[in-house]
Amino acid sequence: MTAVSATQSGTMPTERTNTDTLIIGAGPAGLAVAGCLVQCGLKPLVIEAAQHLAASWRAHYERLHLHTVKTHSALPGVPFPAHYPRYVPRQGLVDYLAAYADQHAIVPLLGQQAVAITPVNGGWLTTTAAGRSFVSRTVVVATGANRRPRLPTYEGQALFAGRILHSADYRNAAPFKAQRMLVVGMGNTGAEIALDLAEQGVQAAISVRSPMNIVHRDVLGRPTQLTSIALSRLPTAWGDAIARFFRNLTVGNLSRWGIQTSEVSPLRQLRDLGKTPVIDVGTLARIKRGEIKVHPGIARFTREGVKFVDGSEAPFDAVIFATGYEAMVQTLFPHTTVPVDRNGMPASVVGQGELAGVYFVGFDIRQPGGLLRAIAAQAVQVAQEIGSAALAGPVGKPVQR
Repeated sequence: MTAVSATQSGTMPTERTNTDTLIIGAGPAGLAVAGCLVQCGLKPLVIEAAQHLAASWRAHYERLHLHTVKTHSALPGVPFPAHYPRYVPRQGLVDYLAAYADQHAIVPLLGQQAVAITPVNGGWLTTTAAGRSFVSRTVVVATGANRRPRLPTYEGQALFAGRILHSADYRNAAPFKAQRMLVVGMGNTGAEIALDLAEQGVQAAISVRSPMNIVHRDVLGRPTQLTSIALSRLPTAWGDAIARFFRNLTVGNLSRWGIQTSEVSPLRQLRDLGKTPVIDVGTLARIKRGEIKVHPGIARFTREGVKFVDGSEAPFDAVIFATGYEAMVQTLFPHTTVPVDRNGMPASVVGQGELAGVYFVGFDIRQPGGLLRAIAAQAVQVAQEIGSAALAGPVGKPVQR
Protein backbone atom coordinates (compact mmCIF):
# COMPACT_ATOMS: atom_id res chain seq x y z
CA MET A 1 0.00 0.00 0.00
CA THR A 2 1.41 3.35 -1.02
CA ALA A 3 0.20 6.78 0.06
CA VAL A 4 1.41 10.32 -0.43
CA SER A 5 1.65 12.56 2.62
CA ALA A 6 3.20 15.89 3.43
CA THR A 7 6.21 16.58 5.57
CA GLN A 8 5.84 18.57 8.76
CA SER A 9 6.75 21.75 6.91
CA GLY A 10 4.12 21.02 4.28
CA THR A 11 6.51 21.95 1.49
CA MET A 12 7.35 18.56 -0.01
CA PRO A 13 5.17 15.48 -0.48
CA THR A 14 6.52 12.23 0.87
CA GLU A 15 5.59 8.89 -0.66
CA ARG A 16 4.87 6.39 2.09
CA THR A 17 4.70 2.65 1.58
CA ASN A 18 3.37 0.07 4.04
CA THR A 19 4.91 -3.40 4.04
CA ASP A 20 5.16 -6.21 6.55
CA THR A 21 8.93 -6.66 6.15
CA LEU A 22 11.41 -4.12 4.82
CA ILE A 23 14.91 -5.28 3.92
CA ILE A 24 17.57 -2.57 3.64
CA GLY A 25 20.35 -3.59 1.28
CA ALA A 26 20.40 -5.73 -1.89
CA GLY A 27 23.74 -7.40 -1.35
CA PRO A 28 24.22 -11.05 -0.36
CA ALA A 29 22.70 -10.59 3.11
CA GLY A 30 19.58 -8.76 1.98
CA LEU A 31 18.99 -11.08 -0.96
CA ALA A 32 19.49 -14.17 1.22
CA VAL A 33 16.84 -13.07 3.72
CA ALA A 34 14.48 -12.03 0.93
CA GLY A 35 14.96 -15.39 -0.79
CA CYS A 36 14.18 -17.31 2.39
CA LEU A 37 11.05 -15.24 3.00
CA VAL A 38 9.88 -15.76 -0.58
CA GLN A 39 10.28 -19.52 -0.07
CA CYS A 40 7.93 -19.08 2.90
CA GLY A 41 5.31 -17.46 0.69
CA LEU A 42 6.02 -13.94 1.95
CA LYS A 43 6.75 -10.85 -0.14
CA PRO A 44 9.33 -8.62 1.55
CA LEU A 45 10.19 -5.24 0.13
CA VAL A 46 13.90 -4.65 -0.56
CA ILE A 47 15.44 -1.20 -0.91
CA GLU A 48 18.97 -0.46 -2.08
CA ALA A 49 20.97 2.78 -1.95
CA ALA A 50 22.83 2.14 -5.22
CA GLN A 51 21.50 1.81 -8.74
CA HIS A 52 22.30 -1.91 -8.92
CA LEU A 53 21.94 -4.88 -6.63
CA ALA A 54 25.22 -6.30 -5.30
CA ALA A 55 26.68 -2.81 -5.69
CA SER A 56 29.63 -3.37 -3.35
CA TRP A 57 30.72 -6.49 -5.21
CA ARG A 58 30.42 -4.71 -8.54
CA ALA A 59 32.77 -2.02 -7.24
CA HIS A 60 35.47 -4.29 -5.77
CA TYR A 61 38.85 -4.60 -7.46
CA GLU A 62 38.74 -6.77 -10.56
CA ARG A 63 41.18 -9.44 -9.42
CA LEU A 64 39.10 -10.39 -6.40
CA HIS A 65 38.01 -14.00 -5.88
CA LEU A 66 36.25 -15.47 -2.89
CA HIS A 67 38.64 -17.00 -0.38
CA THR A 68 35.94 -19.48 0.59
CA VAL A 69 34.92 -22.50 -1.47
CA LYS A 70 31.74 -22.25 -3.49
CA THR A 71 30.02 -25.13 -1.67
CA HIS A 72 30.21 -23.12 1.57
CA SER A 73 29.50 -19.68 0.07
CA ALA A 74 26.11 -20.09 -1.64
CA LEU A 75 22.91 -18.41 -0.47
CA PRO A 76 20.11 -20.59 0.94
CA GLY A 77 18.50 -22.93 -1.56
CA VAL A 78 20.58 -22.10 -4.63
CA PRO A 79 24.04 -23.63 -5.15
CA PHE A 80 26.58 -22.00 -7.41
CA PRO A 81 26.53 -23.33 -10.99
CA ALA A 82 28.53 -26.53 -11.42
CA HIS A 83 30.87 -24.91 -13.95
CA TYR A 84 31.96 -22.21 -11.49
CA PRO A 85 35.51 -22.69 -10.14
CA ARG A 86 36.11 -23.65 -6.51
CA TYR A 87 36.90 -20.01 -5.66
CA VAL A 88 34.32 -17.83 -7.37
CA PRO A 89 35.59 -14.65 -9.08
CA ARG A 90 34.05 -11.27 -8.33
CA GLN A 91 32.02 -11.07 -11.54
CA GLY A 92 30.85 -14.63 -11.09
CA LEU A 93 29.43 -13.73 -7.69
CA VAL A 94 27.72 -10.64 -9.10
CA ASP A 95 26.11 -12.79 -11.82
CA TYR A 96 25.08 -15.38 -9.25
CA LEU A 97 23.43 -12.77 -7.02
CA ALA A 98 21.54 -11.30 -9.98
CA ALA A 99 20.32 -14.78 -10.92
CA TYR A 100 19.34 -15.45 -7.29
CA ALA A 101 17.21 -12.31 -7.27
CA ASP A 102 15.57 -13.28 -10.56
CA GLN A 103 14.83 -16.82 -9.38
CA HIS A 104 13.02 -15.48 -6.31
CA ALA A 105 11.38 -12.56 -8.15
CA ILE A 106 13.16 -10.07 -5.91
CA VAL A 107 13.00 -6.61 -7.48
CA PRO A 108 14.67 -4.07 -5.17
CA LEU A 109 13.71 -0.42 -5.18
CA LEU A 110 16.99 1.17 -6.27
CA GLY A 111 18.38 4.58 -5.38
CA GLN A 112 16.77 4.47 -1.94
CA GLN A 113 19.41 5.19 0.68
CA ALA A 114 18.01 4.67 4.16
CA VAL A 115 18.86 7.59 6.44
CA ALA A 116 16.72 6.94 9.53
CA ILE A 117 14.87 4.05 11.15
CA THR A 118 12.54 5.12 13.96
CA PRO A 119 9.93 3.28 16.03
CA VAL A 120 6.31 4.08 15.19
CA ASN A 121 3.02 2.48 16.34
CA GLY A 122 4.57 -0.84 17.27
CA GLY A 123 6.53 -1.00 14.04
CA TRP A 124 9.25 0.93 12.26
CA LEU A 125 9.39 3.96 9.99
CA THR A 126 12.29 4.01 7.55
CA THR A 127 12.99 7.17 5.58
CA THR A 128 15.33 7.56 2.64
CA ALA A 129 17.42 10.35 1.19
CA ALA A 130 15.22 10.26 -1.92
CA GLY A 131 12.16 11.33 0.09
CA ARG A 132 10.47 7.94 0.43
CA SER A 133 9.27 6.45 3.69
CA PHE A 134 8.36 2.89 4.57
CA VAL A 135 6.28 1.67 7.50
CA SER A 136 6.86 -1.97 8.40
CA ARG A 137 6.31 -4.44 11.20
CA THR A 138 9.88 -5.68 10.87
CA VAL A 139 13.10 -4.28 9.41
CA VAL A 140 16.12 -6.28 8.26
CA VAL A 141 19.27 -4.17 8.22
CA ALA A 142 21.63 -5.67 5.63
CA THR A 143 23.71 -2.62 4.79
CA GLY A 144 26.99 -4.48 5.25
CA ALA A 145 30.16 -4.05 7.25
CA ASN A 146 31.80 -1.90 4.53
CA ARG A 147 29.50 1.10 4.54
CA ARG A 148 32.14 3.86 4.83
CA PRO A 149 35.87 3.60 4.05
CA ARG A 150 38.15 4.25 7.00
CA LEU A 151 40.87 6.67 5.91
CA PRO A 152 43.48 7.62 8.55
CA THR A 153 45.54 10.79 8.44
CA TYR A 154 49.23 11.27 9.17
CA GLU A 155 51.51 14.20 9.80
CA GLY A 156 52.60 15.77 6.52
CA GLN A 157 49.94 14.01 4.48
CA ALA A 158 48.67 17.24 2.95
CA LEU A 159 52.16 18.02 1.65
CA PHE A 160 52.54 14.70 -0.19
CA ALA A 161 52.91 15.38 -3.92
CA GLY A 162 51.56 11.99 -4.98
CA ARG A 163 48.10 10.49 -5.06
CA ILE A 164 46.34 9.07 -1.99
CA LEU A 165 43.34 6.79 -2.29
CA HIS A 166 41.44 4.16 -0.34
CA SER A 167 41.31 0.56 -1.49
CA ALA A 168 37.61 1.10 -2.19
CA ASP A 169 38.68 3.19 -5.20
CA TYR A 170 41.17 0.66 -6.58
CA ARG A 171 40.06 -1.37 -9.60
CA ASN A 172 43.22 -2.63 -11.30
CA ALA A 173 46.91 -1.83 -11.80
CA ALA A 174 46.55 -0.07 -15.15
CA PRO A 175 46.54 3.54 -13.80
CA PHE A 176 49.71 2.87 -11.81
CA LYS A 177 52.07 1.51 -14.46
CA ALA A 178 55.66 2.69 -13.96
CA GLN A 179 54.76 4.18 -10.57
CA ARG A 180 56.14 3.47 -7.10
CA MET A 181 53.23 2.23 -5.00
CA LEU A 182 52.74 1.81 -1.26
CA VAL A 183 49.83 -0.21 0.11
CA VAL A 184 49.09 0.61 3.74
CA GLY A 185 47.72 -2.36 5.66
CA MET A 186 48.20 -6.06 5.14
CA GLY A 187 44.74 -7.43 5.62
CA ASN A 188 43.31 -9.57 2.87
CA THR A 189 42.52 -6.56 0.69
CA GLY A 190 45.94 -4.94 1.11
CA ALA A 191 47.80 -8.19 0.52
CA GLU A 192 45.86 -8.92 -2.65
CA ILE A 193 46.13 -5.39 -4.07
CA ALA A 194 49.90 -5.48 -3.52
CA LEU A 195 49.95 -8.83 -5.33
CA ASP A 196 47.84 -7.46 -8.18
CA LEU A 197 50.24 -4.55 -8.62
CA ALA A 198 53.30 -6.79 -8.55
CA GLU A 199 51.79 -9.23 -11.04
CA GLN A 200 51.34 -6.37 -13.46
CA GLY A 201 54.94 -5.23 -13.13
CA VAL A 202 54.26 -2.27 -10.83
CA GLN A 203 56.88 -1.48 -8.17
CA ALA A 204 54.87 -2.30 -5.05
CA ALA A 205 55.56 -2.07 -1.33
CA ILE A 206 53.37 -2.72 1.68
CA SER A 207 53.33 -1.14 5.14
CA VAL A 208 52.77 -3.66 7.94
CA ARG A 209 52.25 -2.12 11.34
CA SER A 210 51.28 -5.06 13.56
CA PRO A 211 52.07 -8.77 13.98
CA MET A 212 50.17 -10.88 11.46
CA ASN A 213 48.30 -14.15 11.20
CA ILE A 214 48.83 -15.47 7.68
CA VAL A 215 47.62 -18.81 6.33
CA HIS A 216 47.71 -20.28 2.85
CA ARG A 217 44.37 -20.56 1.08
CA ASP A 218 45.05 -24.26 0.41
CA VAL A 219 47.40 -26.71 2.09
CA LEU A 220 48.08 -29.95 0.21
CA GLY A 221 44.98 -29.34 -1.87
CA ARG A 222 42.67 -28.86 1.12
CA PRO A 223 41.02 -25.44 1.57
CA THR A 224 42.04 -23.78 4.82
CA GLN A 225 38.43 -22.68 5.23
CA LEU A 226 37.34 -26.29 5.71
CA THR A 227 40.14 -26.88 8.20
CA SER A 228 39.14 -23.81 10.23
CA ILE A 229 35.52 -25.00 10.37
CA ALA A 230 36.64 -28.40 11.63
CA LEU A 231 38.99 -26.90 14.22
CA SER A 232 36.30 -24.54 15.52
CA ARG A 233 34.28 -27.59 16.57
CA LEU A 234 37.03 -28.81 18.89
CA PRO A 235 37.49 -27.58 22.46
CA THR A 236 38.79 -24.02 22.19
CA ALA A 237 42.28 -24.70 23.55
CA TRP A 238 42.74 -27.67 21.20
CA GLY A 239 41.52 -25.79 18.15
CA ASP A 240 43.79 -22.82 18.91
CA ALA A 241 46.82 -25.03 19.47
CA ILE A 242 46.33 -26.99 16.25
CA ALA A 243 45.67 -23.83 14.23
CA ARG A 244 48.85 -22.24 15.58
CA PHE A 245 50.84 -25.41 14.84
CA PHE A 246 49.71 -25.59 11.22
CA ARG A 247 50.31 -21.86 10.72
CA ASN A 248 53.87 -22.20 12.00
CA LEU A 249 54.45 -25.35 9.95
CA THR A 250 53.11 -24.07 6.63
CA VAL A 251 53.95 -20.35 6.79
CA GLY A 252 56.80 -20.24 9.27
CA ASN A 253 58.80 -17.34 10.63
CA LEU A 254 58.57 -14.31 8.34
CA SER A 255 60.62 -11.87 10.42
CA ARG A 256 63.50 -11.80 7.92
CA TRP A 257 61.07 -10.27 5.45
CA GLY A 258 59.76 -7.69 7.91
CA ILE A 259 56.61 -9.49 9.05
CA GLN A 260 56.13 -10.47 12.69
CA THR A 261 53.87 -13.40 13.55
CA SER A 262 50.96 -12.87 15.92
CA GLU A 263 51.13 -14.58 19.31
CA VAL A 264 47.48 -15.62 19.09
CA SER A 265 46.19 -18.35 16.81
CA PRO A 266 44.29 -17.53 13.60
CA LEU A 267 41.14 -18.99 15.15
CA ARG A 268 41.43 -16.89 18.29
CA GLN A 269 42.08 -13.75 16.26
CA LEU A 270 38.86 -14.33 14.34
CA ARG A 271 36.84 -15.39 17.37
CA ASP A 272 37.97 -12.72 19.83
CA LEU A 273 38.87 -9.78 17.60
CA GLY A 274 36.64 -10.30 14.59
CA LYS A 275 39.69 -10.00 12.35
CA THR A 276 40.12 -12.50 9.54
CA PRO A 277 43.64 -13.89 9.11
CA VAL A 278 45.34 -13.06 5.83
CA ILE A 279 44.48 -15.79 3.34
CA ASP A 280 47.58 -15.90 1.18
CA VAL A 281 47.11 -16.45 -2.57
CA GLY A 282 50.62 -15.55 -3.68
CA THR A 283 51.66 -12.38 -1.88
CA LEU A 284 54.15 -14.15 0.38
CA ALA A 285 56.00 -15.69 -2.57
CA ARG A 286 56.39 -12.24 -4.14
CA ILE A 287 57.62 -10.80 -0.84
CA LYS A 288 60.20 -13.56 -0.46
CA ARG A 289 61.42 -12.95 -4.01
CA GLY A 290 61.84 -9.25 -3.28
CA GLU A 291 59.09 -8.22 -5.68
CA ILE A 292 57.01 -6.67 -2.89
CA LYS A 293 59.01 -4.78 -0.27
CA VAL A 294 57.72 -4.73 3.31
CA HIS A 295 57.99 -1.56 5.42
CA PRO A 296 56.92 -0.98 9.03
CA GLY A 297 54.17 1.44 10.05
CA ILE A 298 54.08 5.03 8.80
CA ALA A 299 55.48 7.79 11.00
CA ARG A 300 54.66 10.66 8.63
CA PHE A 301 54.46 11.67 5.01
CA THR A 302 57.07 13.72 3.18
CA ARG A 303 56.62 15.60 -0.06
CA GLU A 304 58.16 12.76 -2.05
CA GLY A 305 57.01 9.77 -0.05
CA VAL A 306 56.86 8.33 3.45
CA LYS A 307 59.00 8.15 6.57
CA PHE A 308 58.45 4.96 8.57
CA VAL A 309 58.57 4.35 12.32
CA ASP A 310 62.02 2.74 12.07
CA GLY A 311 63.42 6.00 10.67
CA SER A 312 63.73 4.79 7.08
CA GLU A 313 62.27 6.76 4.18
CA ALA A 314 61.14 5.82 0.68
CA PRO A 315 59.70 7.74 -2.29
CA PHE A 316 56.27 6.86 -3.65
CA ASP A 317 54.06 8.14 -6.44
CA ALA A 318 50.84 6.90 -4.86
CA VAL A 319 49.62 5.43 -1.58
CA ILE A 320 46.64 3.09 -1.26
CA PHE A 321 45.09 2.85 2.19
CA ALA A 322 43.74 -0.69 2.70
CA THR A 323 42.61 0.32 6.17
CA GLY A 324 39.13 -1.12 6.30
CA TYR A 325 35.64 0.25 6.68
CA GLU A 326 33.05 1.29 9.22
CA ALA A 327 29.57 -0.25 9.37
CA MET A 328 27.99 2.91 10.85
CA VAL A 329 24.82 1.09 11.88
CA GLN A 330 24.05 3.44 14.76
CA THR A 331 23.66 6.39 12.39
CA LEU A 332 20.53 4.72 10.99
CA PHE A 333 18.85 4.76 14.42
CA PRO A 334 18.67 8.37 15.66
CA HIS A 335 16.38 7.52 18.59
CA THR A 336 17.33 3.93 19.46
CA THR A 337 20.61 2.60 20.80
CA VAL A 338 22.12 -0.29 18.87
CA PRO A 339 24.46 -2.46 20.99
CA VAL A 340 27.67 -3.00 19.03
CA ASP A 341 30.90 -4.93 19.52
CA ARG A 342 34.44 -3.55 19.52
CA ASN A 343 34.37 -3.37 15.71
CA GLY A 344 31.15 -1.35 15.61
CA MET A 345 29.11 -4.33 14.41
CA PRO A 346 25.66 -5.13 15.86
CA ALA A 347 26.11 -7.42 18.82
CA SER A 348 23.11 -9.59 17.94
CA VAL A 349 21.33 -10.79 14.81
CA VAL A 350 17.94 -10.45 16.46
CA GLY A 351 17.11 -7.09 18.02
CA GLN A 352 16.03 -7.17 21.64
CA GLY A 353 14.05 -4.82 23.87
CA GLU A 354 13.46 -1.52 22.13
CA LEU A 355 14.95 -3.04 18.97
CA ALA A 356 12.36 -5.84 18.81
CA GLY A 357 11.36 -6.31 15.19
CA VAL A 358 14.78 -5.30 13.85
CA TYR A 359 17.27 -7.83 12.49
CA PHE A 360 20.91 -7.38 11.56
CA VAL A 361 22.26 -9.75 8.91
CA GLY A 362 25.74 -9.81 7.42
CA PHE A 363 27.69 -8.22 10.24
CA ASP A 364 28.98 -11.23 12.19
CA ILE A 365 32.59 -11.45 11.02
CA ARG A 366 33.68 -13.73 13.86
CA GLN A 367 32.39 -16.99 12.41
CA PRO A 368 34.80 -19.59 11.00
CA GLY A 369 34.23 -20.39 7.36
CA GLY A 370 33.66 -16.88 6.05
CA LEU A 371 30.98 -14.20 5.99
CA LEU A 372 28.89 -15.69 3.19
CA ARG A 373 28.54 -18.94 5.11
CA ALA A 374 27.45 -16.98 8.18
CA ILE A 375 24.99 -14.95 6.09
CA ALA A 376 23.31 -18.11 4.81
CA ALA A 377 22.75 -19.39 8.35
CA GLN A 378 21.56 -16.01 9.62
CA ALA A 379 19.12 -15.61 6.73
CA VAL A 380 17.44 -18.89 7.62
CA GLN A 381 17.27 -17.89 11.29
CA VAL A 382 15.77 -14.49 10.55
CA ALA A 383 13.24 -15.84 8.05
CA GLN A 384 12.09 -18.38 10.63
CA GLU A 385 11.75 -15.61 13.21
CA ILE A 386 9.76 -13.40 10.86
CA GLY A 387 7.68 -16.09 9.25
CA SER A 388 7.04 -18.18 12.39
CA ALA A 389 6.30 -21.89 12.42
CA ALA A 390 2.75 -21.36 11.12
CA LEU A 391 3.89 -20.50 7.61
CA ALA A 392 3.13 -23.14 5.02
CA GLY A 393 6.35 -22.99 2.98
CA PRO A 394 9.59 -24.37 4.42
CA VAL A 395 12.47 -22.01 4.92
CA GLY A 396 15.46 -22.73 2.71
CA LYS A 397 18.59 -24.19 4.27
CA PRO A 398 22.21 -23.34 3.58
CA VAL A 399 23.59 -25.40 0.75
CA GLN A 400 26.06 -28.24 1.43
CA ARG A 401 27.31 -27.11 4.80
